[in-house]
Amino acid sequence: MKRILIIAAAAFSLIFGAGAGQAEDLCAGERPCELDGGQYYIHLPDGAAADAPKGAIFFLHGHRGSALKEIRKDGFKKLADDLNVAFVAVQGVEGTWSFPTAPRNLRDEFAFFDQVLDDVAARFGVDRGRTMLSGFSSGGFMTWYLACENAGRFSGYAPIAGAFWKPLPASCETDTPFLFHIHGTKDTVVPLEGRPLGGGRWHQGDVFDSFKVWQRQVEKSRAAIETYTDAGFQCERWTPATGLLELCLHDGGHSIRAEWLKRAWQELAKARGWG
Repeated sequence: MKRILIIAAAAFSLIFGAGAGQAEDLCAGERPCELDGGQYYIHLPDGAAADAPKGAIFFLHGHRGSALKEIRKDGFKKLADDLNVAFVAVQGVEGTWSFPTAPRNLRDEFAFFDQVLDDVAARFGVDRGRTMLSGFSSGGFMTWYLACENAGRFSGYAPIAGAFWKPLPASCETDTPFLFHIHGTKDTVVPLEGRPLGGGRWHQGDVFDSFKVWQRQVEKSRAAIETYTDAGFQCERWTPATGLLELCLHDGGHSIRAEWLKRAWQELAKARGWG
């Protein structure tokens, strides 16, 4: 009888111990997905089949921000559910992003984001052909540099209140991205004209000058400029032979809304012909 109990206990341990180990490997919601270079959080859309390919919106927090705080926001989770996409909040090292002109460079962000994309595709079945990168403030700076380094890394980009820093890139040696930028005309944290930081050691770039980096490239294809008003924005759009550039201004300050990301995703879907 004692031997039977020992065998049963061992079997119980094997079965439920293995299950516990597997549970530790799972990540979603407020449980981070750990990678060699950092971590990210993911919210999967309600009602989506676990094995069904899905698109994803990747979001980068502002300076000293937290991906955990972003993944907890009901607006972002509702956004993902409404669009039936995953929402991925990526964590910066020590709450910062290491773009080329940043005060500190703590990680090779270009290599890290390739790693993140590979991981979400492998773990969660995210369709690499339907991804959009967005970021706010410092996360917006990083979004611009990721687009400049390799526009094809994500299907589209939606930076909010953040562009290049000085010295601006002379050019971006990649295809023109599908880029939808939103900025407030009364933003004093990241003004449209940029501002010096650290006693002038660093300088946020001018948003219009940042667009000129791309415009010099698209002018070669004689892209027409479309000016229009949409959802309270004053917008300008350039549609070259490949890619799309859009600048939309609102009359507010340094702010972000989940519906702005939703609009960008829907515009990207139309431009990409996703239906």
